[in-house]
Amino acid sequence: MCGIVGYVGTKQAFPVLIKGLEALEYRGYDSAGLCIQNGRLHTVRSEGKVISLSEKAQLFSLEGTAGIAHTRWATHGVPEERNAHPHRDCAGRVAIVHNGIIENHHTLRERLQKTGHVFASDTDSEVLAHLVEEALDQGHPLLEAVRVTLRQIQGTYGLAVIAKEIPQTIVVARMGSPLVVGIGEEGYYVASDPSALIEYTKDVMFLDDGELAAVTSEGITLRALDDQEVEQRIERLEWDTEASQKDGHEHFMLKEILEQPEVIKNSCRGRIDRERGKVVLGGLRDVQEALKRMERIVIVGCGSAYYAGLVGEYLLEELAGIPVEVELASEFRYRKPILTERTVVLAISQSGETADTLEAIKEAKRKRALTLGLVNAVGSSIARETDAGVYNHAGPEIGVASTKAFVSQLVVLTLMSIHIGQLRGTLSEARASKLLSELTRIPNHVQVMIEDRCQIQRVARRFVAWDHCLFLGRKFQAPIAYEGALKMKEVSYVHAEGYTSGEMKHGPIALIDEAFPSVVLCPNDSMFEKTCSNIEELRARLGPIIAITDRPDLVERLADEIIVVPETIEELQPILTVIPTQLLAYEMAVARKFDPDKPRNLAKSVTVE
Repeated sequence: MCGIVGYVGTKQAFPVLIKGLEALEYRGYDSAGLCIQNGRLHTVRSEGKVISLSEKAQLFSLEGTAGIAHTRWATHGVPEERNAHPHRDCAGRVAIVHNGIIENHHTLRERLQKTGHVFASDTDSEVLAHLVEEALDQGHPLLEAVRVTLRQIQGTYGLAVIAKEIPQTIVVARMGSPLVVGIGEEGYYVASDPSALIEYTKDVMFLDDGELAAVTSEGITLRALDDQEVEQRIERLEWDTEASQKDGHEHFMLKEILEQPEVIKNSCRGRIDRERGKVVLGGLRDVQEALKRMERIVIVGCGSAYYAGLVGEYLLEELAGIPVEVELASEFRYRKPILTERTVVLAISQSGETADTLEAIKEAKRKRALTLGLVNAVGSSIARETDAGVYNHAGPEIGVASTKAFVSQLVVLTLMSIHIGQLRGTLSEARASKLLSELTRIPNHVQVMIEDRCQIQRVARRFVAWDHCLFLGRKFQAPIAYEGALKMKEVSYVHAEGYTSGEMKHGPIALIDEAFPSVVLCPNDSMFEKTCSNIEELRARLGPIIAITDRPDLVERLADEIIVVPETIEELQPILTVIPTQLLAYEMAVARKFDPDKPRNLAKSVTVE
């Protein structure tokens, strides 16, 4: 949540900052602002999207080769210009941009106000500017002033600070909110996400929690919060600039849905040994003995990652014969989970920075459980914090509503389930071979579906006036019902609820009438007849039915609309049935004239509680 950009070097900072904010706008678009250092601090802020800031900034002369910028997702204070970042101190000497939450900001604000500080916003972040001002007044250099400030803070932060009298210097710090520094030929770049700097450099350094750095045009000084010097760790990004562009598509969400055949191939590439009928996961090589001995798996995630985990529960229990629980990461850490050395905790997160999921992993490590990560972002906090793991290899996902990352999570969970089943001897060679053979056909099946979107567009136009709907499924399809409802809510603002079909009679069926449609996931699986019985119950209440099925001939008499998916084996059906739910949500959003890339009140990466 929130996007931070900074630049110090030899070229003009303003274009770099605006381009960076545009790349990060999916992290928040309530307001935006920037500050250029040029002998003074010239700050421009605007309510709304980055385009509003860019237009406003054209009215000013913003010369300077160092600056910071921010696009905001509001946590404290309404989305108004006065609450936009950067925030300044009383004297205008300091400007800060911050991502995170300062939990003790009320106490700090009261103390600062008593000593004469005047606040201009309602945000928690502004206390940081005044605390840095206070430390500078005490004679501390900027890096030390920021360190002194942070020792008073309770909460999380990704922070960038500049000061009027200290040219060509940005001090950055991290605790629970990601920051990366890019090393380029024309200067140094700061961002909360690599997508903001990939155009300029692929050489980066990810800050760890408790680290701060002075970034100047001459280089980087990296230190720990306890003032110990820290060795710099330069990594090379695998992304390219094209991966974070729309490539001619109207929206990132559509582009990323259409990329899914290739994403599935990438998630499988190098991981299937067809000759031996084995799954090869190098990221789990060092923990194979522990995986053989484990007694239980706990999967943690939030949002779509949680729903992917629910599919993983079915896969792991069926294929690996291991008890599995799936927990919302936001609740897991506040319980007293019973974990042992033979418990494996698997964290699923596209960004690898989800605050609740990261804290769940830390809690698991405190209890000596083995921790695994399933993340998309290389070098992310969860990737570094876990004992082992597997990358999605989905490429950067810019659309706020997860599509290709979710599908890649399902693919990797399938591979992990087969791998663990083979390790533990619970999965026969014949069944593993059949699963892997069929998995290699899935990209072609997905390609067929996405090439024929006309039917889904017609369904969206027919039901464009929906205010409510149900998504229903059983067994492997239940999590896809939850995910489909989430996508519909996120981007089209239709009130959609996902239920297991068997639960419909326990309350939700009271809502059904001729104006309350249901999307029913009914592939020809082990629950097909029961799902058809559920459809009959909906029809008896005059509820319109949209069926997603691989057997249209068997569903034709039951449904008002049918969306056909290719046939595959039951364990792999969720990878196919989720695609129409993504496209339906997208087409509904477009038909209702909403921007699916920037759904209201949402941000891509939830890095605060």
